[in-house]
Formats: sequence, C-alpha cells, structure tokens
Amino acid sequence: FATYTAFAALKSDASLVTWGVAARGGDSFTVQDQLRSGVQYVFATSAAFAALKHDGSVVAWGDPNYGGNARDVQDQLTSGVRYIFSTTSAFAALKHDGSVVTWKAPEGHGGDSSSVRDQLSADVRCV
Repeated sequence: FATYTAFAALKSDASLVTWGVAARGGDSFTVQDQLRSGVQYVFATSAAFAALKHDGSVVAWGDPNYGGNARDVQDQLTSGVRYIFSTTSAFAALKHDGSVVTWKAPEGHGGDSSSVRDQLSADVRCV
C-alpha cells in the first residue's frame, strides 16, 4: 500500500508497518498501538492511510489535509465499516448498514458529503 511518498506493509499477523515521509503516512507512531493487530485492509490517499480493522473500526493517519485526520467523524468509525474508498485527498467509508461516512481535506476533494448526507444515510451498495 502506498501514498505518494510512504509505504504500509500488512503482515501475516494482521499488524502494519509503515515507512517513508513521516508527515505523509510513513510515521504511524501516534496510532501504533491500534495497528499492532487486527488490521484487515489498508487504503490510501496521496498522503494519508486508513486501516480497516477486523472489528469494523477505522484508524487514519498521515497528512490531515489528505484525510489523515478523521477526528470529526471518529465516533462513526468505531465499528460497522465494510470498505473504504479514496480520492487523492479524501476517504469514504461504506458501513454494513448501507450508510457512508466521509472525511476530507479542508477544501473538498470529495470528502465533504454534507450536501447529500440524507441520501447517504442508508441503502448505499457501493461508492
């Protein structure tokens, strides 16, 4: 898995190792404890990663301007996530209940779904 300047390796024990430019996802120290086990998939924008864990939770890190900070929606990412999609600077999480949660760079790039929030609250099959 890769951003433009960092890599993430998913190991057979479901832990994750990252390296490369620290600010672009290569340094996962702040979320290191959450990445020691249970990682199922990893997704990337051009400068951030999001890990989907076996329990359906999501861990994001990297450049906050590229989706590396999910603080505003973290309460919606603690469980029930089925898959994650990305643009160059935003993530969209599809949940098992058919809802979609997005987080983004400060100026859009697909991560601001507020104008269609009601339409993404249920019955979404794919992003």
